Amino acid sequence: FTIGWITALPIVHGAATALLDGRHGTPEGFKQHQSNTNSYRWGRIGKHNIIIASLPAGVYGTTSAATTASNLLSSLPQIRIGLLVGIGGGVARPDQDRDIRLGDVVVGQPDGTAGGVIQYD
Repeated sequence: FTIGWITALPIVHGAATALLDGRHGTPEGFKQHQSNTNSYRWGRIGKHNIIIASLPAGVYGTTSAATTASNLLSSLPQIRIGLLVGIGGGVARPDQDRDIRLGDVVVGQPDGTAGGVIQYD
């Protein structure tokens, strides 16, 4: 598994799971540390094996997402691509320069001075 997909809400986790072309059981030898509270779903899209990790139920925010990512990477250090997918409802900016609305796909890219992630609380 080299692709990790983190979902922030149960409804997004369900949608991500529905997009899988196939599901896998927990791989042999996988050990989840007792402090790792992530919920995992193992699967495949095309030829890519993917693990979907979700934040603990009822836990939200950037700190929780960072903890989920950290737990995912400590359990599966071979992850090479990470996705954090959610609704981004707090990011809406219907102005002329950045017309971002619910349903748009937004991709964060580091530019040398910023990490490519918008924190909006």
